[in-house]
Amino acid sequence: MRVYLGSDHAGFELKRHLLQRLGAAGHDVVDVGPHVFDPDDDYPGYCIATGAAVVADSDSLGVVIGGSGNGEQIAANKVPGVRAALAWSAEVAQLARQHNDANVVSVGARMHTAAEAADIVDTFLGTAFSGGERHERRIAQVSAYEGTRELTSEH
Repeated sequence: MRVYLGSDHAGFELKRHLLQRLGAAGHDVVDVGPHVFDPDDDYPGYCIATGAAVVADSDSLGVVIGGSGNGEQIAANKVPGVRAALAWSAEVAQLARQHNDANVVSVGARMHTAAEAADIVDTFLGTAFSGGERHERRIAQVSAYEGTRELTSEH
């Protein structure tokens, strides 16, 4: 599976770890950046670019990494078609894929050890969307709003 990874300075080392680990596991990993450590860089550009790459490559998934993962998730979710989930456990990552068909996972490098973060990402990548009718219906409602910016009468 192709996996796009983007981070900021706080997630730089974890991203490097995950790039190596996921590549060794057979994934086609793409480093969206940053490519060099810069303690003053900003996450939005890298996370938006990661989300855009995932949307353009429908068979892929993405990982965005920062200090807490919060801002990274918010930035990625600005890309139409991205469903980024902040995962703080493997169970949350699994549910994000199963129930929400999340295509990007956000991880806080300062919140987890490298092993914990790898478990979250591995679970995310290894879990399929359940395809359940209620989940598909809800995703369609979010996508409709994303396209029209209009609330439905069902809100």
